Amino acid sequence: MSARERVLVAMSGGVDSSVAAALLAEAGHDVTGVTLRLWRHEREPGTPRSGCAREPAAEAAAVARRIGIPHLVLDAEERFEARVVRPFLDAYAAGRTPYPCAECNRHLKFGLLLEALAARGADRVATGHYARIEPTADGPGLFRARNEAKDQAYALALVPRAALARTLFPLGRLTKAEVREHARRLGLDPAERPESQDLCFVPDGDYAGFIARHGDGRGTAPGAFEDAAGRRLGTHDGIVRYTVGQRHGVGLAAGEPLYVLAVDAARDVVVVGPRAALAAGGLVTGPVNWLTGPAPAPGTRACVRIRYSHPGAEAALHPRDDGGCEVRFAEPQDAVTPGQLAVAYDASGRVLGGAPIERALAPAEVVR
Repeated sequence: MSARERVLVAMSGGVDSSVAAALLAEAGHDVTGVTLRLWRHEREPGTPRSGCAREPAAEAAAVARRIGIPHLVLDAEERFEARVVRPFLDAYAAGRTPYPCAECNRHLKFGLLLEALAARGADRVATGHYARIEPTADGPGLFRARNEAKDQAYALALVPRAALARTLFPLGRLTKAEVREHARRLGLDPAERPESQDLCFVPDGDYAGFIARHGDGRGTAPGAFEDAAGRRLGTHDGIVRYTVGQRHGVGLAAGEPLYVLAVDAARDVVVVGPRAALAAGGLVTGPVNWLTGPAPAPGTRACVRIRYSHPGAEAALHPRDDGGCEVRFAEPQDAVTPGQLAVAYDASGRVLGGAPIERALAPAEVVR
């Protein structure tokens, strides 16, 4: 990064993006804060306003005034609904469990913001994500943050590779405690604000209720619980209420705890069984967003995470002709969930690529 650049910083009013903007301004860069107006929460009467459901534009503007930078608001509601909310609703109706934060990063924070970058003559986009961009032999690479407990590289795995060269993550080498200390030093109001753990457009965490209000009715009708042999065990409340690996809420009397093994949207069936039946020997993804250039050679070893909270598992990558990838685990993994991301890392913590999971492979299906 040169001595002084023009940087657009995505600001939500929270502590992370506020500190990211402040640190760049302190370093002498020409910083403009940008807030994307994504979702009007007056659509959700009675919903508690927390996390992203606060008034981000007003709070970000207040932070921008405090640190002495200009601030603007971009109306992104239409794109957010088309690229994030609608696919979220469609995925649940199809029996999948999506990860909409990755789509928001791809289409909004590193889609719309990069368009604004060009329109406003800026050099870089910055966000408050905990991740790093480092030079590599094949260009800028996306890496895990120094603070692995807060690492958000997983959520960035669908960002276009070309965007990395124009992106800054000022918090990539900081811990959360260090970020809060910067916020206190700078006198920023968000310093002690608790973090939201829910989706910004579903701040109360009631996904089924949100789907009932905004969807087209698919996936909300009662249907059958079945075991793996097809025997009916009871009646569920709608497939959108269930995800692979779930135990709580199944509510069936049995001799052992029952977990959701699969969601069959075509038949409105939720398949349940013992925990041992969740073990998968591998998985198949949709088209992969490779962040290292061409797809790696078949058999490339990697650490693969299958959801945000997953610690990662040793695996071999086998790219497919259709653009997807077959991931073969060294040891079976529980609850491989269609719709979630599979993200591969090398030993240095670099993100090799990521893609939505299409299906799990039973241990017997995996060719060694």
